[in-house]
Amino acid sequence: MGKSARTTGLLLVITGAIFWGISGTVAKKLFQQIDVNWLVTTRLLIAGVLLLTLQFLLKDRTQIWGVWKNRTTGYQLIIYGLVGMLSVQYTYMASIKSGNAAVATLLQYLAPIMIIIYLILRKHIVFTRKDLSAISLALVGCFFLLTNGSISQLSVPKIAIVWGLLSAIALAFYTLYAIPLLKQYDSLVIVGWAMVIGGFGLSLIHPPWQMDFKSLTLETYLYLAFVIIFGTMIAFWFYIESLQSLSPKETSFLGSLEPLAAVLTTVFWLKEPFGFFQWIGVLCIIGLILLLAFNKKSSPKKHPKKDKKPPRAVNPEAQR
Repeated sequence: MGKSARTTGLLLVITGAIFWGISGTVAKKLFQQIDVNWLVTTRLLIAGVLLLTLQFLLKDRTQIWGVWKNRTTGYQLIIYGLVGMLSVQYTYMASIKSGNAAVATLLQYLAPIMIIIYLILRKHIVFTRKDLSAISLALVGCFFLLTNGSISQLSVPKIAIVWGLLSAIALAFYTLYAIPLLKQYDSLVIVGWAMVIGGFGLSLIHPPWQMDFKSLTLETYLYLAFVIIFGTMIAFWFYIESLQSLSPKETSFLGSLEPLAAVLTTVFWLKEPFGFFQWIGVLCIIGLILLLAFNKKSSPKKHPKKDKKPPRAVNPEAQR
């Protein structure tokens, strides 16, 4: 893997995570008028269609329907859309609804640890001191960013913890399960169809057309457009695309930029105070980025030269 490809991967996952975090702050404004379930359903359906449209206009359009010609691949894509994409979205939102965003995000960022444990058990990687440092920086950084060092803010019902843990499992699955599909098809096709499948599945429970659109203001539509285009379509696409040149543990670690972006936009946009321990959290996340950026070896296992794709068994989020 060349240096330029790795640099591109880092830029993609960093940009995607930042968009996730900003869209989370924007979503807080949207929730004043829009139901959470409606937002998740709508953002998945619209973003998925937009991604498939990009594939049709810019890349190999035959892949859009070609992915369904292979029965095995079709089944994998359905599983990825429902168990991966939809589960990541729904479990995270359910954890927030049952508890709070701080606990939900902290629990979701147990995903990198789950990925590392999985890869170690499958003997794809060897646990190193850098892995330990990355785990510590990610968890400590997220904790301080979201709580400002106050344990009292983590007091939530047990159901919120259950949803949060399921969210971490879903994010780990979402990251790992994409690899065999990415070996055969463009990321636009995989992410696009996964969003359409996940959105369609949730629409059976929460139909997106059940909304009083006349009550929505122009500002609401602008916020909604940002969440769908930048916080969903581009964020998920860049996250999955980064797996072409980064290892799954690196991609999931760099997802820690999501809470950093969310906290910073909350401070400077919503004018909420920023505490001393939150600045420590910022330094931890910056340290994590530098640690991964200067780590030349992304994975002990070498990627096959064919299509420059990661191996099938190798390879968080967010969103979110």
